[in-house]
Amino acid sequence: MIVLDVLTAALGLGAVGIATIARIIKQYERGLVFRFGRVLEAVRGPGLTLIGPAVDRLRKVNMQIVTMPVPAQDGITRDNVTVKVDAVVYFNVVDPVRAIVNVQDYLFAVSQVAQTSLRSMIGKSDLDDLLSNREKLNQGLELMIDSPALVWGIHIDRVEIKDVALPDSMKRSMSRQAEAERERRARVITADGELQASQKLAQAAATMADTPTALQLRLLETVVEVAAEKNSTLVLPFPVELLRFLERHPTTEAKPAAEVPAGAEATAAVESPTERAIGGDAGAGESPAAAGMPNGQHV
Repeated sequence: MIVLDVLTAALGLGAVGIATIARIIKQYERGLVFRFGRVLEAVRGPGLTLIGPAVDRLRKVNMQIVTMPVPAQDGITRDNVTVKVDAVVYFNVVDPVRAIVNVQDYLFAVSQVAQTSLRSMIGKSDLDDLLSNREKLNQGLELMIDSPALVWGIHIDRVEIKDVALPDSMKRSMSRQAEAERERRARVITADGELQASQKLAQAAATMADTPTALQLRLLETVVEVAAEKNSTLVLPFPVELLRFLERHPTTEAKPAAEVPAGAEATAAVESPTERAIGGDAGAGESPAAAGMPNGQHV
C-alpha cells in the first residue's frame, strides 16, 4: 500500500515536471527561448519542445500573413484637393528574433508607419493619380513601409488603397465635367456624321447631274414612298429640269414653221409667242410716215 502511494506521488511529480518543461508549438508559429533573459539563437520549430524549468521562458511568434486595415487619413493632394484615403496592409514575420527583440510591438509599429506613409503619399500625388493610377501608388506605399519594416524582421507582402472619399462639391464638379465631355463627344460624332452625309450627297448630286433620268426615277420613288402612307394630301414636287425642257420646246417647234409658204392664216397659226412679241415690237417701231400711208403702199 505504501509502495502504491509512492508510485502515485512519483507519477504526479513527473507529470507536473513534464508540464513545466514541455511546450507545444503550432505549425504556423515559431518559438524563441529566453534563458536568463538572453535569447537563444536556435528558433524552435512546430511540435513538442522542452525548456529548462525556472531558467527558460518560451515566446511564440505567429508567422502567418497579417491583414491590417489602415484608418482613413485626411490629406491635401498636390493639386490642393482635400481627400480622405484608407488602405489595407498585408505583412508577415520572416525573422522572429528581430521581430521580438528589435521592436517592442511590431503590429503597432507597422500600423503607425502605414499611416504616416499614406499621408505622405497623399501629399505627393494628384487627385487623378489617386483615382485612376492606384497600382503605381500601391507600389510606392509598399516600398515606403517595407524599408523600416525589414529592420524589424517584417516583410510587407502588399499594400492596397481601399477608398478615396471626395467632398460633395468636388463630386458635383467632376459630374459636370464628365457631362460636358460626353456632350462634346456627341457633338463631334454628330458633326462627323453630317460631314460624311454631305460628301455622299455631293457624290449623288454629281451622278444625277450627269444622268438626268436618275433624278426622275428618284422623284418617282419619293412619290411612291409618300403615297404608301395613305395620306389625304399628296405633295408632288415639280422639277426645275422639266420647266427648262418646256422653255426649250417652243423654240424647237418654231424652226420647221419658217419653211411654210407665206400665208397670213398659216403664219398666224404656227407663229410662236416669241415671234409675236418680236412682230409687235417691230410694228411699234415703224415710222409715223409708213403708218400714215394708204393700204398696199410701201416705201
